[in-house]
Amino acid sequence: MPSWSVLLAVVAYIAAALCLVLPLIDRPAPPRPIALGVAAIAVALHFMVALGIHQGGINLHFFAALSLVGLVVAALTLLVNLFRPVSGLGVVVFPLAAVLLAVDTWLAPPTTPLPIEWQIKLHVTFAILGYGFLMIAALLAILLALQERALRNHRLDSSLIRALPPLTLTETLMFRLIGAGFVLLTLTLLSGVLFVDNLFAQHLVHKTVLSIAAWIVFGVLLFGRWRWGWRGRRAVRLTLAGMVVLLLAFFGSKFVLELVLHRTA
Repeated sequence: MPSWSVLLAVVAYIAAALCLVLPLIDRPAPPRPIALGVAAIAVALHFMVALGIHQGGINLHFFAALSLVGLVVAALTLLVNLFRPVSGLGVVVFPLAAVLLAVDTWLAPPTTPLPIEWQIKLHVTFAILGYGFLMIAALLAILLALQERALRNHRLDSSLIRALPPLTLTETLMFRLIGAGFVLLTLTLLSGVLFVDNLFAQHLVHKTVLSIAAWIVFGVLLFGRWRWGWRGRRAVRLTLAGMVVLLLAFFGSKFVLELVLHRTA
């Protein structure tokens, strides 16, 4: 893809984030639909750039995978904002997606997509979508913690807190995303068992163990929510703990294998 497409996508991401952050600091800003429209342009360009850079294939090398997850999270953020106005998500996600795209395009060493059978593509699709849903849930957990702290300190007049949905709606949305991410993570693990031939030869044992650990954390959280109505700090801590383990499972292991040990994950 031409370099101007990458630059335009990065600029559109940053512009969308600025449009969303201005109301949070009590500054005049374009209407929210315009900000989301600019973000949609950025996501579309990011998608086309990813296809162009990687010849239409799925590139799972470290920086390419980061950019792909950034694209998915940005797209899901747009989807979430169609149903719940959570501008705080875009303020964080869109600049992050811009940085990941720029690094993959301009700074990362060139890589070639490996030939992947459809079974592994299905496994990867489940994994990336699962990461996307759970990443947004983790960001909502942080926003939820900020809301609860503001409530305890009687500081509900800040622009950030006013811009967020009511605390109960934020919490409900977070658990719905965790539920969707848990289902996708389950499908990721099941498809991995079915389709990955040699777990040890491909250096996937540590990744699998950490993914199962994250699956257990999110499963316990959902069960606790259903059985005992878990919420608040406990829900936030378990959500963030599960996400940290999941990030270590994929990107932590890929970083060590590819950038430190120079092996293919």
